[in-house]
Amino acid sequence: MTAKTIYIIDGTRTPFLKAKNRPGPFSGGDLATQAGRTLLMRQPFSPQDLDEVILGCAAPSVDEVNIGRVVALRMGCGQKVPGWTVMRNCASGMQALDSAIANILTGRSNLVLAGGVDALSRAPLLYSDRMVLWFAGMMGAKTPLQRAAQFTRLPLAALLSPVIGIMKGLTDPMVGLLMGQTAENLAYRFGITREEMDAFAVRSHQRVTRAQSEGALAPGGGEVEAVYDAAGDVFSLDDGVRKDASIENLAKLKPFFDRKFGNITPGNSSQITDGAAWLLLASEEAVARHGLTPIGRIVDSEWAGLDPAQMGLGPVHAATPILKRHGLGLNDLDAWEINEAFAAQVLGCLAAWKDETYCREQLGLEGALGALDEEKLNVDGGAIALGHPVGASGARIVLHLIRTLQRTGAKRGMAAICIGGGLGGAMLVEAT
Repeated sequence: MTAKTIYIIDGTRTPFLKAKNRPGPFSGGDLATQAGRTLLMRQPFSPQDLDEVILGCAAPSVDEVNIGRVVALRMGCGQKVPGWTVMRNCASGMQALDSAIANILTGRSNLVLAGGVDALSRAPLLYSDRMVLWFAGMMGAKTPLQRAAQFTRLPLAALLSPVIGIMKGLTDPMVGLLMGQTAENLAYRFGITREEMDAFAVRSHQRVTRAQSEGALAPGGGEVEAVYDAAGDVFSLDDGVRKDASIENLAKLKPFFDRKFGNITPGNSSQITDGAAWLLLASEEAVARHGLTPIGRIVDSEWAGLDPAQMGLGPVHAATPILKRHGLGLNDLDAWEINEAFAAQVLGCLAAWKDETYCREQLGLEGALGALDEEKLNVDGGAIALGHPVGASGARIVLHLIRTLQRTGAKRGMAAICIGGGLGGAMLVEAT
């Protein structure tokens, strides 16, 4: 990417907490603040020494609109440290990292806290346009008689049928498809079966379960730190994992996005989740000034665009140019993190790299890139078991990738993510 080195100094995240059909115990600001404070408390510098705080968030609440600034102040960074927010749908957290990289490369910053957050359990219920117009009429009524007349026009059906904000947010406005329907497109295109999707989902749960029991995804394991609510209750583990997941159990679930012909179910899709993740990035100058010990570096990054109806193939379109620039094959890397928006989406990426026609026509390659060794892919599970707090996931996969490389003594890996709207993002990471 450049001769200037972008160092990863440290990182952490909250447990990812599954939405339970009601607002969760934490706002996005609560989650990002607790995780950020934990990370900053163990550094040899003051929070005021940061050059900036950049936070990705796809759905900030109305009282935390520039959530990056809100959290920077709550973490004790002081009034002079700029805090700002970025949004690139599912890759908002990765965009925060890339924005930090850009500012470090230009010399505008040397020490940046960057990450992502979303509290999707708190996504709002909205009034329909019909109800909004009724409220407007009521506000415009000037006399008791006019207000009474307007009240008789109250559309009860519209009042009792709110628009589910998260469903609207997960619908692509250009192609009119829910994200799960775009995953159905990939399953159809590459002939991915329901059994293959469910088997992939079971493996994700099994790998997360193992990582929790062995410590990699337990508090104190280097990645996840517990958070506490106002009552003092502790939340220490990603709580969406199904330890009893089996193909037999998942087979009982009905398709959700295409109820008649589809195969995408809640069991082979990522979960609606709340969570935050941070990484601390530094230049060589900041490393020397503060006596920091890097754990890795971000070597390269890439963004790509593609058909919104095939958005799940974004990792293929973003990671492939990085591989080409560095003369690498799929299995020359030690580890891969591909965000598991849907099992069909990850399996679709693997199929695309093996498809001669797709690689030639869509990626500009001479032929198929080949088969990715799945033992290198999401070794500790992914979003199907952990959940997908949209703004945080891009940062989480980079954080987990560097922790995986550290833990295994490996050197190099790729984090890649699909993005609603027909985009893909990827980062090449090396451990020090």
